[in-house]
Amino acid sequence: MQNTYHKIQCQCGHLQGRLSAAASVTRLSCHCKDCQAYAHALDNVERILDDNGGTEVVTTLQQHVSFTKGAEHLACLSLSDKGLLRWYASCCNTPIGNTARDPKMSFVALAHSCLGDSPAALDQQFGGQAVATNTKHARNEVPASTLDGLFATVRIVGSVIKARANGSWKNSPFFRPGTLKPAASPRVLNSDELSRAFKLGLADAR
Repeated sequence: MQNTYHKIQCQCGHLQGRLSAAASVTRLSCHCKDCQAYAHALDNVERILDDNGGTEVVTTLQQHVSFTKGAEHLACLSLSDKGLLRWYASCCNTPIGNTARDPKMSFVALAHSCLGDSPAALDQQFGGQAVATNTKHARNEVPASTLDGLFATVRIVGSVIKARANGSWKNSPFFRPGTLKPAASPRVLNSDELSRAFKLGLADAR
């Protein structure tokens, strides 16, 4: 019998969840300086970034994600008071996913480190190849297709618009039911923490 979901789990196993196998997904490999700084802020670079400083994510809608165990370990960090909400497991600093601050923008970019970690595991579960984005911040030269990036963006935006139109954006484990408030209060990095994270990211890129 084919599984009806993909397993979500942090490194230590205290936080577990599911991504519906019926969910439409888009695989991306983001090389932006913010994602690299985030890896350093969590002090978990080796498990998050690849050799080029990229983070592979599986982007889908939040309504397709649920947590089945240890939801109390779901924590939230942001690089600034207007930045993305970056969700992780506080028990072991495993990244879970990134969301917008506005729940009506109902995408979530699930980190590879909670979906099976290895490229082979992601290939087996989700097929296709990750679209490289923000490659100007990569540690090495990374081939990227502008057209592939555009198609990926259109797919994601289209799904968000549909969820907003039909109200399914309200079904999110990352925001409290009936409110627009995050399920966990975001911790915004202070200026020293932010400066250190970006400096370490830049040092890696050299």
